[in-house]
Amino acid sequence: MDFTQAKKIFAGYLKQYDTKNEKIRLKIVHTYGVTDAARLISKGLGLSDEDTDLALHIALLHDIGRFEQLKRYDSFDDSIVPHAELSLSILFEDHLIRSFIPERGYDSIIYTAIKNHGLYQMDDSLTGKERLHSMLIRDADKLDNFRVKEQDSIHTMLDVEAEELGAEAISDHILTSFLNRCPIKNADRVTHMDMWISYLGYIYDLNFPESRRIVAGRGTIDKLIDRVPYSNEATRRKMELIRQAAWNFLSESTAGSSR
Repeated sequence: MDFTQAKKIFAGYLKQYDTKNEKIRLKIVHTYGVTDAARLISKGLGLSDEDTDLALHIALLHDIGRFEQLKRYDSFDDSIVPHAELSLSILFEDHLIRSFIPERGYDSIIYTAIKNHGLYQMDDSLTGKERLHSMLIRDADKLDNFRVKEQDSIHTMLDVEAEELGAEAISDHILTSFLNRCPIKNADRVTHMDMWISYLGYIYDLNFPESRRIVAGRGTIDKLIDRVPYSNEATRRKMELIRQAAWNFLSESTAGSSR
């Protein structure tokens, strides 16, 4: 494996797409953000050079289907075609994977990790390297998604202005799910504030204490909560409950563990 060469091949692959398109550009930035996160997690876990290189390749390729998805359907809507399935089709049915990694011995790990990164819940029966790299790409993906939620405009993400968001209510069942440390399903969200809380709930689906340490160290929880100007007093109070619950979880789940 040669990650430097893989990045050059990836850049060449992107030339068939309109990289001036804002949606394409954001996915390119996300891809490199996930590779950075994968490198950071791998270092924290003390992985071998081989596993670190493999994690970087998986991160580079995990969303490769997104570009074709947008070209074909002008949408990132996974209900039309799941992007992970499209990534796997491009890589393994069209054999693009051989351009990035000539060795066939990693195929099962790469396939399984990319398949599982897009699922609501990872296949719990996985073992060994397939489990490790599925867990790692899911965490790396979420770490960069936190970056997106910190940096992109609220209107771009939610189709409402920040002031409108802060005036909304939080559904009782969403607050209960968060306080019970449960990831929030998209289908359960009613308000835009529910959506915002669901992003905070990514912490409950992080696999490694190392990933949670990164989130805590970056102050991600406070940054996301404090982005919103709360004019709804009940919502403001509930967000303080969420803040405390999130920090309690991060503190408890990283204490005394090296991974």
